Amino acid sequence: MNRRDEIEAERRRAADAALAGVARDAEVIGTSAFARSLKATGDRLGAHFSAADAAAEDGIEIWGRRIGRGLALVAAAALIVHLVVTYVLR
Repeated sequence: MNRRDEIEAERRRAADAALAGVARDAEVIGTSAFARSLKATGDRLGAHFSAADAAAEDGIEIWGRRIGRGLALVAAAALIVHLVVTYVLR
């Protein structure tokens, strides 16, 4: 490969990187802050309830966390329903 081909290949790589950056930034700018934060919150909740923070080698720990977090969600929902029925709907 001669020097001119090397320069052209480098320019092509730089142009491709610039276009990828523009596409990435346009995606972030094109969405609203609320939509981005809602997606981030959903991603964090999904990771929390799927026990992504547990050690991948220990299947028992993963399922224990999933079950415990699911039961905590059910208990919180039941408590909210009970409080609404008891104090708001009277």
